Amino acid sequence: MADVVIRPLVAGEENLFDSMPDPLPQLRKVGYADGIAGGGYRPETTWVALRDGRVVGRAAWLLPPGAVGAPWLERFDLDAEPEVGAELLRAAHDALGGPARYYAALPAHWRRRPEVRAVVEAPMAAARLAGLVERGERLRCSWTGTPLPATSGRYAFRPAADAAEINALVARIAEPDVLTGAEIARAVSGVDLATDPLAWLPDSVGDWRVALDAGEPVGLVGPAGDACYPLIAYLGLLDEAARPELLAEAVRVLAAGGAREVIADVDAHRVAVLAELERTGFRQLRARVLFAPAADQH
Repeated sequence: MADVVIRPLVAGEENLFDSMPDPLPQLRKVGYADGIAGGGYRPETTWVALRDGRVVGRAAWLLPPGAVGAPWLERFDLDAEPEVGAELLRAAHDALGGPARYYAALPAHWRRRPEVRAVVEAPMAAARLAGLVERGERLRCSWTGTPLPATSGRYAFRPAADAAEINALVARIAEPDVLTGAEIARAVSGVDLATDPLAWLPDSVGDWRVALDAGEPVGLVGPAGDACYPLIAYLGLLDEAARPELLAEAVRVLAAGGAREVIADVDAHRVAVLAELERTGFRQLRARVLFAPAADQH
């Protein structure tokens, strides 16, 4: 470690971060310069490891302006041994008040792609060495105009009556199928999208749809066409058989509003939900693996 210098950036050094080539250029991401301009990235919460003057590790913690939570590690790249990355994280954690969540963004199907694993295994090993614990994986999927499956006619759909009806149905759904942007909602506003989605999307009530079987509610979906991009913010079921048609209904609502792409996030272990997304025409865009401090149980 004697030949490695670890330190935060100082104002005016933003180009140093980008002097390290992007090891995963195929991933959609906000550029570091754009993040600095928007205020989410800051030099003092960006750390680098330098070997002979060359950046061999970089870590950028993100906190959008106005967010109520703590910064989280959004970018972490390593072209050195995991021990170097772990030392970088430990130094930053000490300076920033303790370890924070790390969302490792990865290309779709990354476990089956040796060339990707060769890039991501070192920073993930460094996170573990620095005391972070893997807590789960979420997949982002995208629909881009594939024809939707035909409906059976069994279910009817209507707009939600009001926020009270949405909240009452949400309270009955133990584990929603789709929660898009749940990490951002929690970090930025302290909102649990699974239990209080309207706190995150208060203006979306008119877009919500209720699935009915013989007049009884069996599912609820919250399309959001006016978010940062068209997405299915929430999809929850009281009858799993309604999943295919409720999912297709959400896409229809967004497509009718002009959406050419629809985004949906799902936990990787929800195999049946992922399969239904794929049958509806969604394709995986990326994965995000959460590493959290050992004391973080959320």
